[in-house]
Amino acid sequence: MPTYNEAGNLPGMADALLALPLAGLRLLVVDDSSPDGTGEIAEDCARRHQEMSGRRRMSVLHRTEKDGLGRAYAAGMAKAVEGGARYVLQMDADGSHPVEKVPELLGVALATDAGVVVGSRYVQGGTLSDAWGAHRKLLSRWANAYAGTILGTRVRDITGGFNLWRADAVHAVDLRSVDSAGYSFQVETKYRALRHGFDVMEVPIHFEDRTVGESKMSLMVQLESVVMPWKLRVRAARGSRGGPGPGPSASGPGPSA
Repeated sequence: MPTYNEAGNLPGMADALLALPLAGLRLLVVDDSSPDGTGEIAEDCARRHQEMSGRRRMSVLHRTEKDGLGRAYAAGMAKAVEGGARYVLQMDADGSHPVEKVPELLGVALATDAGVVVGSRYVQGGTLSDAWGAHRKLLSRWANAYAGTILGTRVRDITGGFNLWRADAVHAVDLRSVDSAGYSFQVETKYRALRHGFDVMEVPIHFEDRTVGESKMSLMVQLESVVMPWKLRVRAARGSRGGPGPGPSASGPGPSA
């Protein structure tokens, strides 16, 4: 779970996640030196949960600078699989992703051969917060259609950030060579997984708007999101870094109930 200035959101998110009835669940927070003290709050949460349970269920990876959401995710996912995690969950700290859906994502991963299970806003049954205006909803749908069309994938929420990964799929995408620094990390890593022959399945979720804090999508991040699908397509055509394996159209939308 990457954080930057999420002091108002993190304690509640940590409590909700660690209350889930999932054996072996551990939370790793990746904080980019948040000036609002999120890193220190995360350490306090980790100590509190250790005192409550008698074991360490939460840890914090402190990074020295704000280096982009994608690089924060890469650092956290790499640390999780190095620590022996069989599954790695990506989710935001702002309350947008429904914690109660985590067991369902894990259940789909356990019951299928999916390398990635996406909590999807855009498969049948998926919904968006009413707090999102029409322009924002249209932009989000356009971004998914744009990336999906360029890359030739049927994943309907390829930009989504609520994803459960199998450890072998994480290894296959080679996080060290991922170029995306921002939100296009989600597109690049899913596409790499598809190129390596992993199925990407989707489970419908309700996506809620954050209630505390502000969104952090800069102009440079938006520009990267526009350019990255074309870079990935060119690399795949040249057979470089997209990896071998069947084309991205091998994946369907997955469960929709």
